[in-house]
Amino acid sequence: MKVGPLAGLKVLELGNYVAAPFCCRLLADLGAEVIKVEPPRTGDPVRAWGEMLDEKSIWWSMHGRNKKCITLNLKHEKATALAKKLVAQSDIVVENYRPGQLESFGLGPSVIEKIRPSCILVRISGYGQSGPYKSKAAFGSIGEAVGGIRYLTGYPKDISDLSSVRTGVSIGDNIAGLYGAFGALSALTEVRTNPTDTSLRIVDVALTESILSMLDGCIPEYSVTGKIREPAGPALSTTAPSNAYRCLDGVDILIAANSSSLFINLCSVMEKESLASDPRFITNSKRVEYMSLLDTEIKQWTKQRTSNELINILEKSNIPCSKIFTVEDIVNDPQYKSRMAIQLVRDNFLGIDVLQTAPMPFFSDGKNGSVRWAGPTIGHHNKEVLSALLQEGDDLSMLEKQGVL
Repeated sequence: MKVGPLAGLKVLELGNYVAAPFCCRLLADLGAEVIKVEPPRTGDPVRAWGEMLDEKSIWWSMHGRNKKCITLNLKHEKATALAKKLVAQSDIVVENYRPGQLESFGLGPSVIEKIRPSCILVRISGYGQSGPYKSKAAFGSIGEAVGGIRYLTGYPKDISDLSSVRTGVSIGDNIAGLYGAFGALSALTEVRTNPTDTSLRIVDVALTESILSMLDGCIPEYSVTGKIREPAGPALSTTAPSNAYRCLDGVDILIAANSSSLFINLCSVMEKESLASDPRFITNSKRVEYMSLLDTEIKQWTKQRTSNELINILEKSNIPCSKIFTVEDIVNDPQYKSRMAIQLVRDNFLGIDVLQTAPMPFFSDGKNGSVRWAGPTIGHHNKEVLSALLQEGDDLSMLEKQGVL
């Protein structure tokens, strides 16, 4: 069985919902041993999200994969005692409670540092562990709003007065989870570089700041010009042409000829070479200034041909283009298939085989991550993980009756 480049790394997941679990799934996919703590009976709320099969979340099949799932009621002192024993065995602890809640469980940073010197504590929250907003409630959508991306995901106000839209997935949580994993492994490198420094490393990840870091040049542009970047619909406000264009068959294709050489190639295949020397389109800044005129020219060309015809023409000239993929397109795409980016996984919880995205990234030596098992049932690994940690006289069934598990 493939174990991945993070084999031997021990991670304790005290998170729920999306951000911390996504962070830990990334680590688990690459071989880390992740022990996920869930509340008894109900488990992680994501177990009740998305499309269901026999009242079981299909999303959970991937969201909870490769993790050893146990139950602990962290409000119970016996559960806290068990959690501390798990901390003592962990290289990394990941949580995404509101600031202060981990401390209320008796598992705050000072406690973790005493139990496990040189441990890495990843803390993912809405606004971070400091500042005037730190105690505010927040989910990924709030992080997207405060982080600035939600303002940009819509059409210009002169085209539509509809509210900005979500991306359709938990992008704010997922980006924060990526930063959590990146921060954890960065801290781990520092720990191993300085083994005599046994202080606790805290990785403080805010949903808002994770999104903020994705805003390209919006902040420096505002600081210099005072301009606020506005929603641009399917276009890109910083470069042109880069937009979605309707074809003869009613399909939209994306064309990204957003460099001078690509624009010249596009003008050639459109048989409108004069556009390349038109003063209004001679540089990128000019093309952005006259974007609506340029897009009108391109739309006049695309609406005369089918999407497949256009893609063939554009690809022959190495102009980046594509139709907009649905999930069905992705599953059937030969590029994804050739790289095994979509894999069939046996899910014993659901009792069926399920398609999932592969553990990423891939590595040149072939020591990639793997899906060792799909998301397990609530408390599936209680016996395996907790039995060796019990005090004399305790047993799992008794602790379950006491509300500990």
